[in-house]
Amino acid sequence: MNNNLWLVIKREFLTKVKRKSFIFVTLLTPLAMIILMVAPGYFASKSISVKNILVQDESQVFKNSKPVSKTMNFSFTDDDFEKLKESYEEDYDILIHIDEFTDLSSSPKVRFVSKETMSLMTSESLESKIAKAFRSHKLDVSSIDKTEYENLETEVTMLDASEKAEGDSNSKVAMGVSTAFGGFMAFLMYMVILLYGSMVMRSVMEEKMNRIVEVIVSSVKPFQLMLGKIIGASAVGTVQLVIWMLLVGIGYFVVNATMGSGAMGQVSEMTGGINAQDLEATGLSMDSILKEIGALNWPLIIPVIIIFFIAGFFVYSSLFAAAGSAMSDDLGESQSLTIPIMIPVILAIMMMGPVLNDPHGSIAIFGSLFPLTSPVLMPARLPFDPPMWQVLLSVVLVIAAAVFFIWLAGRIYRVGILMYGKKVNFKEIGKWLFYKG
Repeated sequence: MNNNLWLVIKREFLTKVKRKSFIFVTLLTPLAMIILMVAPGYFASKSISVKNILVQDESQVFKNSKPVSKTMNFSFTDDDFEKLKESYEEDYDILIHIDEFTDLSSSPKVRFVSKETMSLMTSESLESKIAKAFRSHKLDVSSIDKTEYENLETEVTMLDASEKAEGDSNSKVAMGVSTAFGGFMAFLMYMVILLYGSMVMRSVMEEKMNRIVEVIVSSVKPFQLMLGKIIGASAVGTVQLVIWMLLVGIGYFVVNATMGSGAMGQVSEMTGGINAQDLEATGLSMDSILKEIGALNWPLIIPVIIIFFIAGFFVYSSLFAAAGSAMSDDLGESQSLTIPIMIPVILAIMMMGPVLNDPHGSIAIFGSLFPLTSPVLMPARLPFDPPMWQVLLSVVLVIAAAVFFIWLAGRIYRVGILMYGKKVNFKEIGKWLFYKG
């Protein structure tokens, strides 16, 4: 490696990692991610209060069903509902009245008053419990055999019978894991491109406006300076990502060990969630999820993701560097130069939904082959085992695009970095490509 290029890379890397902001963000981001994972379950478990409910049931249907709930204490009374409305607040949170019920073809009439405004989840939970009791009552008093009726309820689960499926692997779990992982990888690549690409652009702009670049290019060629900035920023990003993954992993196991395994996703009856027993009944458990994660084609996924991370970063960082070098003192006006760069990234995010829904469709194939969207969309397709020829072609195209855009950005950078006080448009930038020297 050229000594000047190495010096630029070293300077760019050390300047970034020694900043207090870098250390702060590197340490704070994993903490924020852990909080985002833990907080929903934690607050869900702590925010549930037990409701004391008084029921005046003239039908006796709900009372005879003997409702049981961990978040609701039911009490029954025969006192007059209108009189109860005047004094129930002293001992109960909610008062419910159920009319007499004789017509099996109708629905029960239910009224309530509440000490405080009732939440939608509480209302739906009560309605569900009352409806279940009356449904059971209708079956008991009708000529319909209850067992036969229950047997009519049918659930269908499709199991993967292909050779690649492992035993009785639940396809829904596999599809869910693939979709979640694909979406996560697409979003991660999107964030990396924006975060570190804009970092390169800001660095270029700072040196240009402070006139530091005039001193630097006296001993380093503009192309070497630009390339060194891109490689240095990519090294900073790689180090930061590795630290984030390590800290998030460590934090995850620490939280699980100190707060229990339910801390990451604890939900309750009142939040409409399902408990561990329900998950096991549907075949969706942590063991099945981990099994499917382990069954992914990691020998292919890991190296391909690394290639797309590096190549995609070089594509967009070079474009951001070129945009930064072309910006004038009027930053508001010059920001329009970044819009064409952002359009393919935004397009990739817009295509992510259709790609995950149909990972082998025409949109997915095009998006994962087009070099400006493939760094986001091909990693999202990898868990779905796309054809190898598509993966290889996409890798070749994105590497070729990285080389091309680095060359293109270098032509723009060498002129724009030393140009001051002139408004730049795309026509002017086009002329720079053909300047000699």
